[in-house]
Amino acid sequence: MEISGKIIAVLPERGGVSQRTGTEWKVATYVIETMEQYPKKCAFEVFGADKIQLFNVQVGQLLTVSFDIDAHDYQGRWYNSIRAWRVQPYDPNAPVAPAGPAPGFDTAAQPVAPFPPTSAAPVAAVQPEAPAQPEPTTLTPAFPGESSDDLPF
Repeated sequence: MEISGKIIAVLPERGGVSQRTGTEWKVATYVIETMEQYPKKCAFEVFGADKIQLFNVQVGQLLTVSFDIDAHDYQGRWYNSIRAWRVQPYDPNAPVAPAGPAPGFDTAAQPVAPFPPTSAAPVAAVQPEAPAQPEPTTLTPAFPGESSDDLPF
């Protein structure tokens, strides 16, 4: 997925040592704001000291960020992870990707068959029904001497 916008926040880097492998890791979090009529904000992460240095994201930059979204469970609660794998300067003249199959998806390899008919009988045209008319209701007093209307006075 991709999002384009302006970087509005660069949060402090976090890091540590992996308990599984013993290697050091770093992650940086950035906030991007889209340039739409109603701007949206999205926090994304860049994982790895080499990528953090390569992307060199700064506040105020106009960027296009390619990212993956994943979710993980921690003690019964679910958390989203938005991890960038490519960060490029924003190009307003860049062609917009057509809405179609994902890159690498070969449509020729998977022929599309029409939906099979549900029955062998031809389908008749359905005529819309006239809306039902509500039946008139008559109110009868629940107690003797009570009026039939439901006004409070």
